[in-house]
Amino acid sequence: MDHIVYLDYAATTPVDERVLDAMMPFLRERYGNANSLYALGRDAYKAMEDARERVAASIGASHPGEVIFTSGGTESDNTALIGLATGGGRSSGHVIVSAFEHHAVLEPAEWLSKHGFDVTELGPRPDGLIHAEDLKAAMREDTVLVSVMHGNNEIGTIQPIRELADVAHAGGALFHTDAAQTLGKVDFDVDELGVDAASFSSHKIYGPKGFGALYLRKGTRMAPYMMGGGQESRRRSGTQNTAGAAGFAKALEIMDAERAAETPRLTALRDRLVEGVLGRLELTSLNAAETDTRLPHIANFIIKGVEGEAMLLHLDAKGIAISTGSACSSGSLKPSHVLLAIGCPQEFAHGSLRVSLGRYTTEEDIDFFVESLVPVVERLRSMSPLYAKIKAAHEAG
Repeated sequence: MDHIVYLDYAATTPVDERVLDAMMPFLRERYGNANSLYALGRDAYKAMEDARERVAASIGASHPGEVIFTSGGTESDNTALIGLATGGGRSSGHVIVSAFEHHAVLEPAEWLSKHGFDVTELGPRPDGLIHAEDLKAAMREDTVLVSVMHGNNEIGTIQPIRELADVAHAGGALFHTDAAQTLGKVDFDVDELGVDAASFSSHKIYGPKGFGALYLRKGTRMAPYMMGGGQESRRRSGTQNTAGAAGFAKALEIMDAERAAETPRLTALRDRLVEGVLGRLELTSLNAAETDTRLPHIANFIIKGVEGEAMLLHLDAKGIAISTGSACSSGSLKPSHVLLAIGCPQEFAHGSLRVSLGRYTTEEDIDFFVESLVPVVERLRSMSPLYAKIKAAHEAG
């Protein structure tokens, strides 16, 4: 296969060469342990703190110490959910999470439900948004934590985080957001959003895999999730990944510097994609289409009468990489919990395609995808008895 048309940037991104250049010294000559007292260790410590300061400045944190480096978004989410809920020795209480969170939030929430906490999964409306009035109705006197993702990783809707955080705080609860899909892609300021904690992932912004961060507002009590050597101010033990920190900080710096030009470019490509798919394929829709507040790089389609997995495999044979549902669940034949949460019928949710764009996506990539998708769908539909029924019902009104 000569060329891959990569349209799954929401799953992961390639490491930018500039990021790799920033990392390489710490993988070769500057390889010291940041907790060692000799010169090589002090050099690594200085590099870690420089990266922390740069990340803190980017997200509007008031102090670099509010940034905790982790192994990635999943660890950050797990740490936030379990650590904040149990902070201060708490062993019970009420936790609210949105029903279309990443599993890195939903599964810790399920763990909490088995260990003394009541958990409410708050459903979004069909517009793909969690509404402040719905959160207010779900709040209880014993609510201790609310977690709602900033930008949804499957349908791309951006949640009204400031409004939701205000509701949580008015009820005496902490507020956490998973910002893995929004960091670097839209403006993100922890003070403006009013969050107590936020999770980030390096590999979503052209940084290295296996690295991330958790923002924790100063004074917020959180039980440590990783214990051992007491690194990260005793909040996340484990030998610190100096190269990862340098790469993450550089990746975020590039995202911030290029966002003003990249956001409208991606938005135009996304709109070209949506127009092409919906204009060429009948009985096809864009999920949460009525919502204007959406990420510039994600479009999620329902293509009725075909299976998402079948489309994915046929497109893969043509050198196109996309996903059906979220990539972390691509080994499952269950329909997307995100699409079910916004009211998509189960039989249609199986026919979803998520197309996500990035730094190296071109107009030619979009056009090639649309031109390749149409015959794939037509062929699959011609063999589908389900599609014949769907089309007959549609024509009958």
